[in-house]
Amino acid sequence: MKHKRLLQFFWLMFISVVIYNCSPQKKQTTKIKTPPSKPVIKSVPTQAKVEDNFRVDLPTIKREFRGAWIASVANINWPSKTTLTSDQQKAEAVQMLDMLQHNNFNAVILQVRPSGDALYKSDNEPWSYFLTGEIGKAPFPYYDPLEFWISEAHKRGIELHIWLNPYRAHHSNGGKVTSASLANKFSDVTYRLRNGMYWFDPASQVIQDHLSKVVLDLVKRYDIDGVHFDDYFYPYASYNGGADFPDSKTWSAYKNAGGNLSRADWRRDNVNRFVERIYRDIKTEKNEVKFGISPFGIWKPDYPTGIKGSSQYDELYADAKLWLNKGWVDYFAPQLYWPINSTGQSFPKLLEWWKSENHFNRHLWPGLNTVEIKSSDRPNEITNQIEVSRQILKDDNGVIHWSIAGLTKNGTMQTTLKTRVYQDKVLIPRSPWLKPDKALSQPKLNLKSNGSHLSASWTLPNQEEAFQWVLFTKYGDEWQTQILNSNIKNLDIIKFYNGTKLNTLAIKAIDRLGNETDYRAEKVK
Repeated sequence: MKHKRLLQFFWLMFISVVIYNCSPQKKQTTKIKTPPSKPVIKSVPTQAKVEDNFRVDLPTIKREFRGAWIASVANINWPSKTTLTSDQQKAEAVQMLDMLQHNNFNAVILQVRPSGDALYKSDNEPWSYFLTGEIGKAPFPYYDPLEFWISEAHKRGIELHIWLNPYRAHHSNGGKVTSASLANKFSDVTYRLRNGMYWFDPASQVIQDHLSKVVLDLVKRYDIDGVHFDDYFYPYASYNGGADFPDSKTWSAYKNAGGNLSRADWRRDNVNRFVERIYRDIKTEKNEVKFGISPFGIWKPDYPTGIKGSSQYDELYADAKLWLNKGWVDYFAPQLYWPINSTGQSFPKLLEWWKSENHFNRHLWPGLNTVEIKSSDRPNEITNQIEVSRQILKDDNGVIHWSIAGLTKNGTMQTTLKTRVYQDKVLIPRSPWLKPDKALSQPKLNLKSNGSHLSASWTLPNQEEAFQWVLFTKYGDEWQTQILNSNIKNLDIIKFYNGTKLNTLAIKAIDRLGNETDYRAEKVK
């Protein structure tokens, strides 16, 4: 009996173990505690990542700002006449841009507001006299000149900066002052100077608010790369026959309100606050739009020692040194319109001095007088100035040529520049303190063999748009670099160059600020 009970006990234990091991609860518990198998740990994406990031040592892309001013005031550059048709205006613009592209320029500074007017569709200011010969008259057949310039410039990989004269209300070559003119709209704070020009009062809050509205409207509505002011703040004394600027009304109001600055310091303060405001306005609206100023090349006589000439600080009430010191610009282009060997206005000494004042490391791109610099060999002098600038400015170099007429009317200048200093196409220098709204993705690259050529195509994902592309091809151990316009997204590439086989190809996208994406590279099999 005892043995029988013992056998029953062992039999029950055996059945319990079998039931426990076969139960669903036991299977679920075991599955949770078991570590996941290796294939679950993203092994496939890791392999894809390795394939997508075939790494090579690419050459550094050359960079330099190569700009030209295009003046509309008094029909200096464009349009050449007030009587041109819309098609003739477009043809002139295209001809200028083609010339710049051919000679490896990468920026234009287009004057779109020469004197309280507009060479674009504006609800704030009238159409320019210099466009149609009548203040307030639109082009016919209608088109928006600024939209046209932007589109044609970008097609060629050329930046377009809009150039505005903030305080000039009417130019003496701009026809009669009519009811459409802003000189009438703001007549209580606009003054007629002795040379026939009309000038807004920089102290007027109404004028400052209006100018801010004009700038913000342009930044919001147009796909521009920069906003640009030149050297006209308070007018040159010669404009008013040597007489003082007639701002007694606003000066008296300032004093009556308890102001304690001297009149000269008050004028400089008016301009300083305006410059800072415009910089902040632009950055708030579109951070990637650059703000540049091109002041008179001398801040004060004897800065640096031995420099002679007019003082913009005392005559124009423009403390340009302060703007550069404070970083209220993205690029600064002092008009250094004198030869290298000038004793009183030495080009290299002035450029070195401005560089020493560049506390925020903004772009420093001097303006060159390509039209009429005093030299027996103007093309050689301008070329030498570019080479001197490169030595002084190192990797962040560039210049702006005053004006495009120095190129269009001088074939020798074009040839000398292209053969000596502008042999290759280059990118605009980066602006590391400016951030794009969204960084571009890595491009996709596709290669197909096509007989003696390789058909290469590339694109960006998510309908992103590049400003330019950089294509790298490697034959043997030698890399070649091509900067391509945004609309070029495929090329047939020869497989042999000088008897050497193509073995690697890579592509990068460039954004509006000159930033490079990561590259996509492929070996050529």
